[in-house]
Amino acid sequence: MKSQSWVLIFIVAICAAGVISFLLLMSMGLFVPDRQTISLGSKIGLVEVTGSIVSSIPVVDEIVRFGKDDAIKAILVRIESPGGAVAPAQEIYEALREVRLEGKPVVASMGSVAASGGYYVACGADSIVANPGTLTGSIGVIMNFPNTEELFRKIGIDVQVVKTGEFKDMGSMTRALTPAERQLVGDLIGDVYDQFVTVVATERGLDIEAVKKIADGRVLTGRQAYDLGLVDRLGSYRDAVMLAGELAGIKGEPAVVKPRKPRISILDLIDDIAGMATSLASRVAREGVSIEYSLR
Repeated sequence: MKSQSWVLIFIVAICAAGVISFLLLMSMGLFVPDRQTISLGSKIGLVEVTGSIVSSIPVVDEIVRFGKDDAIKAILVRIESPGGAVAPAQEIYEALREVRLEGKPVVASMGSVAASGGYYVACGADSIVANPGTLTGSIGVIMNFPNTEELFRKIGIDVQVVKTGEFKDMGSMTRALTPAERQLVGDLIGDVYDQFVTVVATERGLDIEAVKKIADGRVLTGRQAYDLGLVDRLGSYRDAVMLAGELAGIKGEPAVVKPRKPRISILDLIDDIAGMATSLASRVAREGVSIEYSLR
C-alpha cells in the first residue's frame, strides 16, 4: 500500500510540475500555442502584406496554411504596401489565386496604400475592398541605374572592365547606358509591364486597351479606382471582414485568425545584422550598387 501511495504521489508531482512549467513558459512568452491548431468553428484567416514587397515566402506560407485548414473558411489579405520586387508580388498573387480557384473565398482589403505590386497582389482576390482615400493603381514597372561617371572622373577614379559579352556590365554605375542597352532594358520592363496589364485586364474583366490607358504609373484614390473598375467596393477593413464572412457563409460577425509571428531572439538579430553586413560588402565589391527592378 505504501509503495502504491508513493507512486501516486510521484505521478501527481510530475503532472503538477508539468503544468507549472507550461504556465511559466506561457507567462514568459517562450511558448505560444498555434492559434490554428486550437481554433474551433468557422474562421477567417488574416494575411498581411505590409511595407515594400521584398520576399514572398512568409506570406505565401500563411496563404498555403490557411488554404489547407478546413476551419478557415475564407482568407482576408490586408495590404499596406507601395509595391516592391516583381517576382515576390507575382508569387503572392498566384498563391491567392490558387486558393480562390480551389473554392475558398479570398477578399483583399486596401489600407493607406496598395499600389503597383500591392495592387498586383490584390488582383488574386475574389473581391477588392478599398477605402475612398486609399492610394492604389500605379500600374507600371521601373528600373533605376545610378550613374556616378562624372563623380568618378572628378575624383580621379578609373574603372577597367573585362567582359565576355556586350551587355555583361549593363547598368554599371561607372557609365551611362548605351542606346543598345537602353533598348534592351526597355524590352525587358516592357515584357513585365505586359504581364501586369494582362493580369489586371483578366482578373478585373476589363478590355486590355482600356487598362493600358490608365497603366501609366499614375496613382489613384480608392474612389477613382472604383469608378474605373479596379476595385469592387468602397469600405473599411471591417467591411472587408464582413464581406469575407458573407462569401464564406458564416453567420454573424466572423472570427479572424492571424498566425502569431515568431519571436526574434538576440541571436536572430545578430545573425540578421551579420547577413546585412555581408550583403552590403558584397554589393560594394560589385561596384556598390544594386539595380532597382520593381513594380511601383
